[in-house]
Amino acid sequence: MTKFTEYFLMNSEDAKKYAFEKTDIFTNLDNLKCEEIGDGNLNYVFKIQDIHTGHSIILKQASTIARISDEIKLSTNRIRIESDILSLYGKFTPEHAPHVFSYDPIMNCFLMEDLSDHAILRSSLNEFQTYPNLADHLSTFITNVLLPTTDFIMDHQEKKNEIKRFINPDLCDISEELVFTEPYTNHNNRNLLFEPHKEWLQSTISDDLKLHFEAAKLKWKFMNNPEALIHGDLHTGSIFVTKDSTKVIDPEFAFYGPIGYDIGNVIANMLFAHVRAYVYKQSDYLKWSEKTIVQFVDLTFSKMESFLNSQNTHSFFSSNSFISDFLTNVKKDTAGMASLEMIRRTIGLAQVIDITSIEDDNLRMFAEKVIILTAKHYMLNPSSLLTGQDYMNILNEKLSEAKNYENN
Repeated sequence: MTKFTEYFLMNSEDAKKYAFEKTDIFTNLDNLKCEEIGDGNLNYVFKIQDIHTGHSIILKQASTIARISDEIKLSTNRIRIESDILSLYGKFTPEHAPHVFSYDPIMNCFLMEDLSDHAILRSSLNEFQTYPNLADHLSTFITNVLLPTTDFIMDHQEKKNEIKRFINPDLCDISEELVFTEPYTNHNNRNLLFEPHKEWLQSTISDDLKLHFEAAKLKWKFMNNPEALIHGDLHTGSIFVTKDSTKVIDPEFAFYGPIGYDIGNVIANMLFAHVRAYVYKQSDYLKWSEKTIVQFVDLTFSKMESFLNSQNTHSFFSSNSFISDFLTNVKKDTAGMASLEMIRRTIGLAQVIDITSIEDDNLRMFAEKVIILTAKHYMLNPSSLLTGQDYMNILNEKLSEAKNYENN
């Protein structure tokens, strides 16, 4: 008799038995091996594989407590949202999403395609690997999964029902605290400032009230602007790649929010890898990285404009001037959201290995200063960031300024 009739948090042995019982992929339980491979902050991820055939599957399960902190209590409903979102991705852009086999509302888990033939983008970029199709693939993904869920395309009543379906208060609360609030107030005392220049980080962020004002405006947009069904955590750790393929996972933070949040997250995390490559003097990677970031920004907005001009179902929103105004506002949001991600991943609770793995203290301080100064410029001057090259010009300016400062 099955033991999966009441929820409990599975271990590797349980996951192996679950996959054997719930799928027809495997024929012999004794041939299966299972390991927990999750490196995220919230959930548990198991890879189950037949040692003889090589067939494999991924099981992802939600716990009621975040892995990153016992203080963060969560509803397991997020795993239902993630499963549903990945299924939508499979509908909108199947080439950029893993296949979902099943969702289990009792065990709060789902089974999906194993992407072991792909690499985690963050890990690969930190090893200075390059991907010629990345900008094209990610810009296509964002265009094809976000715009169909806007009021340009959806029936208005359907969209309102979908907003209710994907309301995600627990995960939104985490973002509202970790991204938009704690880096500027530290009211939960969870910020992690690199000790060698802790005072500089505190004064540069904590004392800048104009920065706080801009962050507050962006938080308001995040909480009150349901433009589209966004991924909500679209960083390089949520993207799997090969030279020819790009797939997006982990949309557990998904909800109806501002489009610029997803685009800004991609830009920020690509910039982390770029700054890391700069301190390690990886010239070939830097050329590819700059080109890719520029292309990603420009392709995203050009594809979005083309999509809205060709797929728009609401004539009242179809004029060139309306679409242009809409995209201009998304560009401004994108700059601000990129800044928020850069700041919170540098001084907040959930930091990125791109920077924390820089072993030399002086190089890490250099990288963090460049990131913070660039982020501040982005947030305080969002209207000036209209193209991918605009983003890189500011970053390169801050790299030069920081380098000159270090040499003097």
